[in-house]
Order: sequence, then structure tokens, then C-alpha cells
Amino acid sequence: MAALFRSARLLKYKPSCLVEITGTKSTGVSAGRLYSGAVGGRNPGVCPRQTFPVLNAPRYLLPCTTGLMRSYAVATERKEEASAAVRSKQAQQFDWALGKLDSSVRRTGRITKTLLLRIFHDICRTGYPSGNQALLLLRSCGSLLPEIPPADRTELAHHIWEKLQELGAQYDVSHYNALLKVYLQNEFKFSPMDFLAKMEAKNTHPNRVTYQRLIAAYCQNGDIEGASTILGFMKSKDLPITESVFNSLVTGHARAGDIESSKNILTVMRNAGIEPGPDTYVSLLNAYAQNGDMENVKATLEAAESADCSLMDRDLMQVIFTLAKAGHHQHTSELVERMRHERGYIPDAMNLCLSLITHGQEDTAFHILKSFPSLQLDNVSQDSLNLGSFFLRHCVTMETSLEKIGQYCKELQEANLHTSPLIFALSCALESKKTAMSIEMMKMLKDQKMPVRPHFFWPLLTAHVKDKNPTDLDVAPDVDTLSTYILPAFPSLEEAREALKDAGVSLESEGFLSSEVRSLALQDLAGLHTLLNDPSFSTPELMSFRGSLIMGFRKSSDMESMVKITQLLFQNESFYGENTKPSEAGGFFLYNLIESMPQKEVQEQEDKLRKYFSQLREQNITISANIYRGIRNVLEAQQVPELIKDVLALVDPKEKVFNGITKAPATETENKLMTLEKKLEELKNENKPLGSTLKQIFHFLAAEENLQRALELKQQHEDEMTIAAYAILINLCCRHDNVEEALNLKREMSRMDSSVALDANKYIALVKTLSKNGKVEEAVDILKEMKEKDVVLTDIHLTLLFHTLNSVVAKGGADVIRRLQDTIFTLGLAKPTANLCSPLVTAYLDSNDLSGALDAAIECHQRYKLLPRIHDIIVGLVQQGDTELLQKAMDFVSQERGEMTMLYDLFFAFLQTGRYREARKIIETPGLRARPGRLHWYAEKCISSNQMESLEQMVEMTSKLFECDRDEMYNYVLRLCKDTNDWQKAEAMWTKMQEENAWYDHSATTQKTKSASSAPASNSSVNDTDYNVKLLTLCKRGKSKVNLHLTAIGSLNILLYLELTHVSVLLPFTVEAYGMVKEINKNGVALGPATYDQLIRALLSEGAIEEALALKDIATSHIYSFKLSDIATNLLIITQSKKGQTEDALLSLKSMLQSDHVPSKLAVTRLVQTLGSHGNVGNIQEVETLMKGLNTPLNLSSMLFINNIALAHIKNDDLESVVEIMESVYQNPDSASLSMSFVFRKVLEDGNDKAFDKLSATAERLANHFACYRPAADIFIQLLDMDKVEDAKFMLARCNAVAEQKDILISFLSKKAQSPGQLGKIKNLMNLIPDFTEKKVLCSYLMKSHVMDNDLESAKALHEQMQKEGVEVDELSLKRLATLYRQAGETVPFPEPPESFKFYADKLKEKLSRAQTTEE
Repeated sequence: MAALFRSARLLKYKPSCLVEITGTKSTGVSAGRLYSGAVGGRNPGVCPRQTFPVLNAPRYLLPCTTGLMRSYAVATERKEEASAAVRSKQAQQFDWALGKLDSSVRRTGRITKTLLLRIFHDICRTGYPSGNQALLLLRSCGSLLPEIPPADRTELAHHIWEKLQELGAQYDVSHYNALLKVYLQNEFKFSPMDFLAKMEAKNTHPNRVTYQRLIAAYCQNGDIEGASTILGFMKSKDLPITESVFNSLVTGHARAGDIESSKNILTVMRNAGIEPGPDTYVSLLNAYAQNGDMENVKATLEAAESADCSLMDRDLMQVIFTLAKAGHHQHTSELVERMRHERGYIPDAMNLCLSLITHGQEDTAFHILKSFPSLQLDNVSQDSLNLGSFFLRHCVTMETSLEKIGQYCKELQEANLHTSPLIFALSCALESKKTAMSIEMMKMLKDQKMPVRPHFFWPLLTAHVKDKNPTDLDVAPDVDTLSTYILPAFPSLEEAREALKDAGVSLESEGFLSSEVRSLALQDLAGLHTLLNDPSFSTPELMSFRGSLIMGFRKSSDMESMVKITQLLFQNESFYGENTKPSEAGGFFLYNLIESMPQKEVQEQEDKLRKYFSQLREQNITISANIYRGIRNVLEAQQVPELIKDVLALVDPKEKVFNGITKAPATETENKLMTLEKKLEELKNENKPLGSTLKQIFHFLAAEENLQRALELKQQHEDEMTIAAYAILINLCCRHDNVEEALNLKREMSRMDSSVALDANKYIALVKTLSKNGKVEEAVDILKEMKEKDVVLTDIHLTLLFHTLNSVVAKGGADVIRRLQDTIFTLGLAKPTANLCSPLVTAYLDSNDLSGALDAAIECHQRYKLLPRIHDIIVGLVQQGDTELLQKAMDFVSQERGEMTMLYDLFFAFLQTGRYREARKIIETPGLRARPGRLHWYAEKCISSNQMESLEQMVEMTSKLFECDRDEMYNYVLRLCKDTNDWQKAEAMWTKMQEENAWYDHSATTQKTKSASSAPASNSSVNDTDYNVKLLTLCKRGKSKVNLHLTAIGSLNILLYLELTHVSVLLPFTVEAYGMVKEINKNGVALGPATYDQLIRALLSEGAIEEALALKDIATSHIYSFKLSDIATNLLIITQSKKGQTEDALLSLKSMLQSDHVPSKLAVTRLVQTLGSHGNVGNIQEVETLMKGLNTPLNLSSMLFINNIALAHIKNDDLESVVEIMESVYQNPDSASLSMSFVFRKVLEDGNDKAFDKLSATAERLANHFACYRPAADIFIQLLDMDKVEDAKFMLARCNAVAEQKDILISFLSKKAQSPGQLGKIKNLMNLIPDFTEKKVLCSYLMKSHVMDNDLESAKALHEQMQKEGVEVDELSLKRLATLYRQAGETVPFPEPPESFKFYADKLKEKLSRAQTTEE
């Protein structure tokens, strides 16, 4: 894993102490032996101790070779490097992931699946997985996950491998080696020779580590012959046979049953000049432990000690693990006693316990847990004295028997290893949603006289509300339990009452009553109103059920109950505590209701809220001005200002004008002013204080901007002026630029009370007015006063100061600005910033004094280290051609900011002035590097000022700039193209980007043939797909046909994007993409599964089923486990059905269901319809059976199978069966709404007279004999719809009762009126049955039909006819007719209804609904 680290300099150990010199007896401490990671992975031979890619760790380090830290897993670099920005981002993400995993392993010696998946998903989201990241993830899928079963770890590794490969990760030999190691640690069964063949097929050559691990794989299965084959490969390549190979052979012979040969391997090693190390002895110990041969285990331990080969605790843990797995538990205690409890023992032992539990060896794990040294526990705090927590949690996860868990909990508590083990185990079971286990644990708690709390049941009640009763354990359910989990589970409150009563819950308790109110608030507002209105009911406080009531209001459509409950809240004091007015609290409820609704919900329920507010107004409910403002602010933030006027109507009329909510008419303004002045006179006559009223008048006049009247009033009542009144007048004078009056008022206010300070806004306004009018010294005095009175300036005030200084530029000049700036900075009112310094430079620039501007900028830098507007100064100097001053500026910038900054300033100035040749010379300066911040600044400047040419030149000139992020450069241009809707420029930029990509590909690779030009675009420095999507957005907007020259794998995604989003383009993209895939398939290049699937979907959407299936075969040949996505499989079923391939479609459906996938509603419908048209009754019934077995209902039409079975019988000429189906459908009292209209229409469309005659006769018989008129009416409607008027008249003559089927006829009328060109069918119905409905209803549908046909003349005539005949025209029809008038450019001759179409449509529906209710 050395490839995963930047360097080895952070190691705390010297390399020399880690070296193992092959062929000698000089053996240092193995790197793997210092690791303190997870135990449990069986690693015979090769790397038996898990290593992990983390530096600076005391217990796990990197493997190494002679004299060096050898990096045996160096990932090969990609042939096409990503851009500098992408590489930097990858490095940051890799460091972050490495740090997270390092922290986890450093603390615990393991990692969790959750952490690993989080890092995996974060890497996937970037879309640029590097080789190092892939290596890091793969190597984490082995024994570092002791809590995960080995099979699951291997599956995770495969998933990571495939996903990262799909995202473009490039795999080399190090990745294959990592996968091999995972296989070994997880004891995954695979064919080493097949693995080797796959590597070679990918042109990845195995190295020594690969061969060693393949030998270990053979030996793990006891296949010595296979291991010998790999040994032969190694010898033929002159690869050294190291200790790890011999270790593998020790394991291999033992697994093959030849334990003597295993033992003899040590002799062979010594003869080869390799002294057996600790790993070798551990392999031999594992071989004996597998057979339970403790005598030889002890002998081997003694032999290791005599050979001066010290075995560490974690070595013995591997042997314990082997003994336990092999079923020799009785011997594990002997090895546990041999533990020396070295540093890091507890994390290692915890990981051993987890591995043992994962493999079903809980008793052995518990024995080890109890052996934890108490010495190390002395320093543990009481809060963390729960060392058994990890053990109990994992036992629960692995579903260990309750008897064992109970016994473990008892022993842990008795041994003081855990403070509350059973409660902790229960919490783990609840988190894991293990219902049965949780209930049993609660019973155990009860048996032990421990409390069982109501909230223990919440996780269980979520999934099993009716099944789990807390009272079974003598736990009284509290309010939250009842209202949230229990009551909502019952269909009615009465049923809940009965069940709770039977369960022994008191129905009179406060908890139940509160829960009842909450439940009704959520489900039944009418019931809640009845309950709250009951005098015998003890009214709860609103706070106890406000949240539920708000939620109920949001979900309910019961407007009447909502208004009644709101009325109660505004009138009943018992809902609130003392000293709370119901009207005020009710207003807050309205505010909370609106505030709780998300923006989308408010927009969707706009009409409902409007109606709600309207009905509240009708009930004379009013709100305060403050509540109105709060609701108004919420509605404005949620972008529904249309509702504000409805809320305004609720405001108490007394408060509207006084609070400035509405702007009063002129007469009202005068009346208001007269009233205040009259009051002022009365107070004066009575010798009462005038201050408050005078201030109110000044506020009023300031709002009206009436300065003259305010000053007159001030003259009249000068003795009664207050500080607040002066402040209002000063601000009003500043707004009117009346500097003399403002200054006089300020002096008078100071004379009244010199200690009083204005607020910062008024001070700044006064400074601005004084400065603009030449009173600089007075402005300075104001600034000094601000400092003396400690006026605090916020960021908003600093912005106002900037605008103040800028406003002085035109009138005051540089001297005034400098005076003000110096004062501000000297007094410390604000710290110097480039923004506040820039007005001084602006003053010189505006007067075209570039020398003064440069001097001012230099002065700012010397004083404050700031260079304001230096770019504008340099641009001006370049435009003037003043080389002397330009040289002065460049020398200063170079001296103070560096030569590179100076070059960029000059580069941008040349670009700004159009001197592109000079700019190119600057940017091509040798040694110049990209500065992303500066390039970003200028690009944003170009975008904001719409300077396309300058930006385009910058992008082109920086193509060879070192470390320039080309992706970002092109992104700037496309952003501006999008802003300006310039799709032609976007297309040109795209072409340039492609050309630049080709140059990068050529320079980055050693190309031997021209075919290399089709290298994957995903590896280029620019992301093709991202740019194409942006470009296509512009092309779609510009309605352009774009000829895109697309290349290889990276371009397939954009082809599919074009196809699936239906963008109109010149090339037949699906066909081109398919041809491209076939071409690269011939060259042995594989794509990711997602790309194959998307292209298959695109082909199927065009009906190209043969090509799609051929592509599926290609995908399967590269990806053994490739399967179509749900979308692709559904498309396949639909396409096969359309092609008449019913057997294949049915097989595809069955295959999908067998994979536990759910088909789409459309796929099943198309399949059943095709089966019906083919007369395949049996297969339709089979599909129906399959659909009934689905856990997830598809909401298929209730008549889908019935109708198509009937059509299948018709196809088979079995009309008697059709008659039976027809009779069963129409005579079933539970299916009054069912109809076989679909069958009747298909028969008519097919022209099957024999079947139609049979069905018509059956319909007549049902009508005449059984008074069942629905089939006859359905046939009549189908005849009308197909313009068979004479046949419809004949049916009507034979079944007169059809004319009485009002609902069916109106439904037909409504449906036809929704589409243009259907007026003839409506008139045919009117001619055949003139009086089937009211004239008013008929005319409204006729009006709608005229509007759909855009026929103003017919609509006018209908309107006149209705007026003549006295037929009432509903508001919806008038709204439609008015719209038709406006579209024709004519004046609407009647008052147009003001509300929306939806409002009147809902109103009409409600009216019709009430009429039907009255009739019933």
C-alpha cells in the first residue's frame, strides 16, 4: 500500500529496523507484526498480518525490502492526466479519506462499513476516482471489517471494483493484487488461473506479489498441484521464492491433509538459506490448530521461542481464531493464558471478539472479553466503563440467541464490565428494528424488576402498531405514544377506544384525552370541533395540540370545520393561559399555520387558503397589523404575493391607516392630518404635553415626504420639540438635500441635549448631504461626533460610507474625498479597505488625471497596503500610450507584489484594450504559471460586463499556460454564451475544445497507430459530457441542428443524452452510438454497465430490438454479471409486445419478477393487450396471477385482465365465454362502476359484425329482462363516438332507457368538450336525446367546446341565445368567453369575472355536488 502515501518520511521507525534480508538469518521486526488491526482473516502464506495504508502509526506499518521502503503497489499513472484542478481535488479527497480511515484504525484497529461506504459514495460523486482512491477502498474490504461476514465483504469489494471502473478508474497490477488479498482474507473461492487470464486479457501483467497470492489461494484450498503450477511460472520468470511462498506451502500441505510435509517446509526453508520467521511459525501453528493438535501447538511455540522468534499477542489470537472456527473451543483458554497483554492488546482482542461473533463463536469471544486486563480498566471513566458494549451490539446484530445474550448481560454486570448491559442490548435491538428480540428483552427487564419506559415501544410501534401492547408489560402509554403511534393505527376513534379499554388503558386520563384531541386534529376536524364545543369536555390548552392542528389544517379539505375551529380559537379564552387575549393568540395561530407550510405547499394550496381567509372575513374575524406584517413577509418570501390582499382584508380597519398598511387616498390623508392637528390644538389649549402627538405628526409628514409642512409645524411648536422629532426632521431634510435646514436642526438638537446621538444611518446621511454641498468641515465634525459618541458601524453602514464617498466624487473632487477618508481611518470608524479607498482613485480617473490616480494608489499602498483600482489605472495608461507612467506603475507593482502579479496586471490590461498581440507575449513569458484566482477574477469581470471577445482571447491564450485549468476556462465562455443566448459561439468554442483535447491526447501518449486517437475522452483534460450538455442547452434554445463530431467512449454519454432528451440534431445519434460500440468492441474495449444500459434503452425506445439484444450480448461478454436495469427491461417487454413476440415478452416479465424487481404499469398493460389481441387466454390469466403475488401493487386498471380475456375469446371466436364475462361484470352489484366499453370499441374498430351483434343482443337482453342499462348505454356512447349515428339511433329505439342514463351521457359530454373538433358529436347526442340534461349544463359544455375550437362567432351566438332564453351563464363560461374575446383582439362587452379559472371551476363543482346531495 505504499503507493497510497506521499512519502515515507513520517515513519517513526527507521527503515533499517524493518528489513528482512533474503538468504540470511538477519531478521528485523516484520512490518506486519507491528500492526494491531483486525484479527480473523485467514491469510496463509502471504501477508498473514493485515497491513493498512496509514503512516505514523505505532502498530501497523508498511512492508519493505532491502534497505528501502519498497512500494509494491504503485498505481500506474493514467496516460491522459486530468487537469491540475482535478488532480488537486483528488489529492485533497484522498488525504481526507486517508485521514478518516487512519483515525479509525488508529483508535480501534478496524473500520466500519458505514464509514467505508461514505467515503466510497463521496468519491463516486466527484466522478473522477483516482487509482490511489480505488486502491484504498479495495484494501479496506478485507479483515479490517471484522463485523461483516466474509461473503458480504467480498460482494462489497466487487461492487466497488465495478462502480469505480464504470466511473473511469484505471486499474493496474496493484489493484488486482489488492483484490487477491481481499479474496484471501475473506476465504473467497475462485479460480486463480481464471483470475490470471482476466488480468492478461486486460493487458495487465502479473508481478511477484500476484504470483505469491495466487499460490496462497491454491494453498488455501489445499491444491498443491495448482500452487506448483504458479511456482513454475515464477521460476520461469526468475522471480525469487520468498518466505511468504513457503508460508503458503505450509498451509497448503496442511489443508491437503499432509501435516508432515507442512512441518518439513521449515527444513526446506533453512536449506534454501531462509530462516523461518514468526509468520512461518504462525502458519504451522494454524495448521496444527485446525486439527486440534495442542501437543504440537505447544511444541511449535517452544520451538519458536528457542529459535529466538518472539510471537506477539496478536499471533496467538490468530491461532485462537483457527481453533474456535475448527470447533476446538476447549483449547482456546490455554492460549488466552499465554497472552502477555502487550500494548494495543484491547483493540486487538476486541477485533478478535468481533470476528468470532461474526463466525458464530460467541462463547469463545465472551471468554476473551472477560480476560481483558483490569489494570487497563483502572483509568477508564465511569461513563466509558462499558467494554462489553461492542460485544453486545454485535451479538444483537448477528442475532445471537436471547438465552446467551441474557447470560452474557448477567455476567458482565456481575463482573463490573458494564453498568447496564441488558438495557444497552435492548437499545441495540430497537435500533435494528428486531421486534421479537426487543419484546423478549423487555420481558427480561421486567423479570429483573427494572423499569420499562413507554418510549421503548416507539420503534416497534412504527412497524407493528396494533400488535405490540405496552400494557402487556404493565407500562402505561403516555401522550406521545398514544397520539403518534397507537391511535392513528385504528380506522376510527371508537375502535381505538374499545381496544384501549380492553387493554386496560383508562379513557378518562389526561394523557388519553390529550391524545384524542391530537388524533382528531390530524384526522377529523369535524369531530374535533364537536369535541371542543362540548361543554362537558375539559378544554386543553392550544399549545398541547397546536402542532397537530396545524398539520390537520394543512392536509384537510374540510373548510367549514377549519373556519369553525379558528373561530373558537379567536373567541374561547380557555385555550390559553391567563393574561392572553384570544384574538391575539388566534392571530399567532394563523401566522404559525402559514409559516409552517413549505413554499411549494403554499403555492399548491393558494385557492384553498384564499377561500379560508375569505370565510374568516365573513365570520368577522380580525387580526392585528403586526400579525398581518408577519404573514405578509412569509407570503412574500414564499413568492405568493397574490394572497396578501386576502390577509389584508382580515386586518382590523382601525389599525390599517395608523400602521401604514395601506396608502390612504388624498382625502383620507388630509383627514388624518387634520385629526392629528386638531388633537394637537386641544392638547395645547389644555396645557398638556405635545411631544408624543407632535412626533406622530412628523412621522406622518415624513412618510408623505412633506418637508415644507413639517418645517412650518416645527416653527409653530418649537418649544415642544423633542430629540426624536429633531431626528425625524434632520433625516427628512437630508433626503430633500436641504443642507442648511439639516445643519440648523442638528445644532438645535445638540443645544437641547449634547449627549444624545443619532443612529448610524442618519449620521451617514448627514455626512453625505454636507459633503455634497461643500460643507466638508461640518461633515468632518459629524464624523468626529460619531467617534465621540461610540457609534458602531456594521457592514451595511460601511457600504453606505462607500456610496457616500462615491457621491462626493462628482461635486467635491479628490481633496474632499481624501479629507473624509483620512478622518474616517484616523478616527478608527472603519478599517481601510480597497472599497473605501477606491473613491479617491475614482476621483482622479473621472478627471482623466492618470498620474494623480497612480500616485493616489501608491499612497494607499504605502499607508494601508492596498492597491485600489490598479487595473483601471493600467488600462487607462495603456490606452493613452503613456509608457513612462506605465513603466512606473509596473515597477511599483513588481517591487511590492512580485513580478508575476505585475505580468498578470499587464496581461489583463492588454486584453481589456484589445491589444491581443501584446497580451499573448506577456502570457507566454517563460516560467509564468497559472494563477486561478486572478484568471477567475478577470473572467467574472468579462462575464458581468458581457465582454465575449476579451474572454475568448484569454481562454485561447492560456491554452499552454502551465497548470491552467482548461475545464474552468471553457466553462467561463459557455456561461457567457448561455447568458447571451449565443449558441453559435458556444458551438465554435466546443469545436476548439475538441481540437485542444486531441492535442492533449497526442502529447500525453505514445501513439503507435492512428487508432489511438479514439482514446477515452473521459481521461482528457476536459469533461466532454459536461460541455456537451451545456452546449445542447444553448442549441435547443437556439433551435440549431448541430453536427457534433463525437469521439469514442466519453462521447457515448452525450449521444445517449441527446437521444433520451429528444434534442433535435443532425446525426442519427442512437445508430451512431451503436455503431461506435460495435467498433470499439472489435478492438476489445469495454464500456461501463451504465453506458451499455442507456444505449440499450435508446435502441428499444426506437423499436430496434435486434440491435438492443445484440448489444446486451456484447455487454454480457465483457461484464459477466451484467443485467438490464428496470427501465431497460420494461422497455424490452413493451417492444417485444409491440412486435408480437408475446412468449419472449412473458419470459422477460418472469425473469424480472424472479429477480425481485417490479415491472412498470405500462409494460404489464402492453403485454396483456398484446396477449388479448393474439387470443392467448391462458397467458393473460398467468400474468394476472403473477401480478396478484406482487408485494408492491401496480394500480393496474380493474378491467385490464377482464377486457383482454374477453378480446382473447373474441379472437378465438368463443362468443359464449364473452357473454358470460359480460353478464358477470354488469350484473355484479359490487361493480356498478365497471365498464366493458374498451371491448365494444375494439370490436367496432375491427369491424367484427358477428361479435358486435352478439354483444348488442346481450346488452338488450340485460336491459329488457334485468333492468341493467349500463351495457346498452356503453354501446350507444361508443357508436356515437365513432360517428355511427344511425346505429346509435337504432340502439336507442330498442332500449329507450338509455336516454335516462344521465351520468353516463354527461360524462361523455364532458369528455368531448375537453378536446377540439368534437362539437359534431355533442350535437349528435343533443339531436338524439334533446332533454337529457338541463339547458344550463348543456350550454356550459357547448361554450367550452367553442372555446376549444377557438370559434368566437359560435360562442357569441350561444351567449346571445342563452341571454334571450333566460338561461343563466355561469362565471366559468363567462371567463372562457372573455378569454376568447381577448385572443381575437376584441373588447370584452361584459364585466369579466376577476378570479382564476380554477377558482370558478371549483366553485361550479361544489355547487353541482351540493345539488346532487340535495337530490339524494
